[in-house]
Amino acid sequence: MSLLQKVIIDPRDLLRHLIMTVQQLLQGVSVFLIGMMGTGKTTVGQKLAHCLNYRFFDSDVLIEKVAQQSINDIFATQGEETFRYLETEVLSELAPCTKSVIATGGGIVLKQINWSYLHHGLIIWLDTPVPILTKRLAKDKTRPLLKETDLSLKLQSLLEERRSLYAQSDLQIIIDEHQTPDEIVEQILELVPTVITPKLEIPQDLN
Repeated sequence: MSLLQKVIIDPRDLLRHLIMTVQQLLQGVSVFLIGMMGTGKTTVGQKLAHCLNYRFFDSDVLIEKVAQQSINDIFATQGEETFRYLETEVLSELAPCTKSVIATGGGIVLKQINWSYLHHGLIIWLDTPVPILTKRLAKDKTRPLLKETDLSLKLQSLLEERRSLYAQSDLQIIIDEHQTPDEIVEQILELVPTVITPKLEIPQDLN
């Protein structure tokens, strides 16, 4: 092996080292992804879970299984209040889970009780600008809060309502238009060590 080959480090080795570092810091603590609809919480969450060897849960999917209805149908037949109740119930069941990445609904931050559950884990806000969200959601007909309204104005209104709540997260990840889900995951892995302090190992003879 040449000297140059020894100096050049395979990016995959760096990523593996980064993943190991984050796993050691988390020590099995779960990760909750919060943020606006359309930020990619599900896609990023699945990839992050795979990297960490964690399970993945999508709270909206679990709500649909519990209710045996789509989110759209829950809103249409039972109303938003019922949906928010189910959302809290599902979150309360997920909170004790360890080694899990959990993608949550955009409005989960609105109820104070939900924060008591979110604080069981590391809370990461995927912060995506409204123009990007508007482009992503332009043809999405599955979002009950976006029906029959000016999409961009509605998203801006929802974000303004929730921004200060999202900001209570442990870590904010600002997403730009050109980032891939893999790049966002790598950004998360790089920044997690900035918000978690490693636990000091106390020598046995000092106990």
